[in-house]
Amino acid sequence: MSAPFVLASASEARLKTLRTAGIEPVVIVSGVDEEQLGDLSPVPLAEALGELKCRAVLDHADVPAGALVLGCDSVLELDGEALGKPGSAEVARERWQAMRGRSGVLHTGHALADTATGRVLTRVASTTVHFADVSDAEVDAYVATGEPLWVAGAFTLEGYAAAFISGIEGDPHNVVGVSLPVVRLMVAELGHSWTELWNRG
Repeated sequence: MSAPFVLASASEARLKTLRTAGIEPVVIVSGVDEEQLGDLSPVPLAEALGELKCRAVLDHADVPAGALVLGCDSVLELDGEALGKPGSAEVARERWQAMRGRSGVLHTGHALADTATGRVLTRVASTTVHFADVSDAEVDAYVATGEPLWVAGAFTLEGYAAAFISGIEGDPHNVVGVSLPVVRLMVAELGHSWTELWNRG
């Protein structure tokens, strides 16, 4: 019998990605303050945030016995700086003015815990994102949708910004927020089978 799967994230994009891949997770939002680790460089920050989210829900009453618990968080690296969620229209506009016509690296930290054994694995997946050279008018229109305000890097691959991404190098699911190939390997390393997780809640 397969282990129950828990997603420690409020991200609808991550939930949809897992569901599309055949996994129906129990969703338990971590409620982690993402600003508490702001002084780290991009890759360690992504890894630490993913683990923080994972560990924050391990003792939650709604976690099924023997569950695998996945925590993820993403940051965009541009000029060596980690860019998280803009939080305001002004910051989102500044981000796009800096990113357009350039490339950044989207890092997603993954932490997978096996509650039956207590083991926790962490991995970071990185995908290069090439941004189109969009106009000021296009930036303003995009910011006005509200979409970029609350997502890492101020863009989504599967939303309004899709036409503003000229290409990617790496796993596209990682840009959405969870690298399925990485999680499959983590599941295997913990002694479980990815295919046995299909259609399990």
